[in-house]
Amino acid sequence: MWGLLLALAAFAPAVGLGLGAPGASVLGLAPPATTEAPGSTLAPRSSPAQPPAGRANGTSEQHIRIRVIKKKKVIMKKRKKLTRPSPRVTARPLVTTSPAGTLNLTEKQEPGCPPLGLESLRVSDYQLEASTSQSFGLGPHRGRLNIQSGLEDGDLYDGAWCAEEQDSEPWLQVDARHPVRFSGVVTQGRNSVWRYDWVTSYKVQFSNDSRTWWGSKNHSSGMDAVFPANSDPETPVLNLLPEPQVARFIRLLPQTWLEGGAPCLRAEILACPVSDPNDLFPEASVLGSSDPLDFRHHDYKAMRKLMKQVNEQCPNITRIYSIGKSHKGLKLYVMEMSDHPGQHELGEPEVRYVAGMHGNEALGRELLLLLMQFLCREFLRGDPRVTRLLTEMRIHLLPSMNPDGYETAYRRGSELVGWAEGRWNHQGIDLNHNFADLNTQLWEAEDDGLVPHTVPNHHLPLPTYYTLPNATVAPETRAVIQWMKRIPFVLSANLHGGMNDFSYLHTNCFEVTVELSCDKFPHENELPQEWENNKDALLTYLEQVRMGIAGVVRDKDTELGIADAVIAVDGINHDVTTAWDGDYWRLLTPGDYMVTASAEGYHRVTRSCRVTFEEGPVPCNFLLTKTPKERLRELLATGAKIPPDLRRRLERLRGRKN
Repeated sequence: MWGLLLALAAFAPAVGLGLGAPGASVLGLAPPATTEAPGSTLAPRSSPAQPPAGRANGTSEQHIRIRVIKKKKVIMKKRKKLTRPSPRVTARPLVTTSPAGTLNLTEKQEPGCPPLGLESLRVSDYQLEASTSQSFGLGPHRGRLNIQSGLEDGDLYDGAWCAEEQDSEPWLQVDARHPVRFSGVVTQGRNSVWRYDWVTSYKVQFSNDSRTWWGSKNHSSGMDAVFPANSDPETPVLNLLPEPQVARFIRLLPQTWLEGGAPCLRAEILACPVSDPNDLFPEASVLGSSDPLDFRHHDYKAMRKLMKQVNEQCPNITRIYSIGKSHKGLKLYVMEMSDHPGQHELGEPEVRYVAGMHGNEALGRELLLLLMQFLCREFLRGDPRVTRLLTEMRIHLLPSMNPDGYETAYRRGSELVGWAEGRWNHQGIDLNHNFADLNTQLWEAEDDGLVPHTVPNHHLPLPTYYTLPNATVAPETRAVIQWMKRIPFVLSANLHGGMNDFSYLHTNCFEVTVELSCDKFPHENELPQEWENNKDALLTYLEQVRMGIAGVVRDKDTELGIADAVIAVDGINHDVTTAWDGDYWRLLTPGDYMVTASAEGYHRVTRSCRVTFEEGPVPCNFLLTKTPKERLRELLATGAKIPPDLRRRLERLRGRKN
């Protein structure tokens, strides 16, 4: 379960940590060939596996910039990162060896078993072993699909398992802890800024006791099958076994790898559970949920259909609306859930969940689709907790902020999408870094002593560069910003992305970023357990909007609400403002606070507000009196007679001035 991150006392904007513009030294990489393990049955080295360079093998080039720090100086150079195009693939044809050692292609197959859990960490570190490792940071526990390395090679968090260079028979072993039906393997090379390392072919062996092993055989020849692996570091390659094997242990034995490199790989194992009639092994944990919800991945059409079904099932508490369109024209749909959908109720806070900022991070999207189903179902059943949520607040759920990116990732599938494919929108913009930087603007003003008298500590305006016609701002980003401005959100969580600072400094809304899973695109069979892991936290976080003070700022004479009045709390350098009807919410932890309400044309009022440990916001209302100048302006504008009390106050003010 993700933590609630409720450090609400200080309410300082979260610090956005980002890596500077990377730069790189030129790495002289000679055209690599394939290194063959001793005893390999592959074709001889006259047919080496080539790296993804040039156009002859259908590859393309991209320029990346990498930061190199040397003697306290940042040297910016260019290097060509060689990448291979990523065609739409659901499974790679199986390649095996004939008795003569040549490669044979079998028919295309689809994966039938779910992942064992290397990427999602359901397979723990102690279940992974290897023949050798170059270092601890390149140990077997790092041989997980899509694992990422740090900026420096040789640290504790490198980007693959790598055997020692002198290891003549390298292998990576996985202990499933009980018998399973192994059906396939997905591999990648080493994730590294500095090196190219990947395995180009491997064999697979199985065991029930880790001592006696047998191999996966080629149907036609009866020889050990040799599977084609990778031709670049990042593209996941799936191989299905000629015949699924029931065993407890599985080994991957690299046969050839990039010449000049090392046998390095990241992997996921596909395996189905099997029954154990003799009860010799401990019962495998079952992933599941008792909630009858739609546990599967939804593309754009399926998502829209599901949201429509929820709306039809609960028409009195739901409303679907769009906040804009993606670059390719897909609508950014929001599900609103409240006892009075479609309208802001006085004193009722607005909260939101946003998911899918990175299109390939699918778990947040599915959790929000599950949440809207759950809230509808439990409301109809009369669940008191859900009923209170929907009657005391207005909930907005945006499951897919980047639908274009998600469609790309969805077509690849959960195990083949890789770490980056589908992350950006269709324009290639990372929405995570596309919101305006308001932090620097505020920090510089604070250093110059300009906050809050000259520069406000809240509702910072957009920088000029950000509003220019040629500014690189994605349509998805613009849509969310306008959405923030239209609705007086109080609390938000982004599952996952860095717009939390922007939300806090540009609007009233306190927002946190939630990192959900090590697996960006988990398999469908893991969704029930992920829902159970996060369900209570999703509800509890919404309930935090009740913490603090809330009230209405009104005109003392007319008793009408005052919009855009400023609510300041002594000791907290961040103010909030009232909504159109004068209502406001200020998240605070228990304690005594001096709170000041002010508005243009009114005398400010300060009062003490005590926040207790009791559930629910503490009422803290204000009545503001117009200044004499403002009252006179309004009376003169309407042609009304000036009352005696106002006349006397104006005369006293003139006397002081003279």
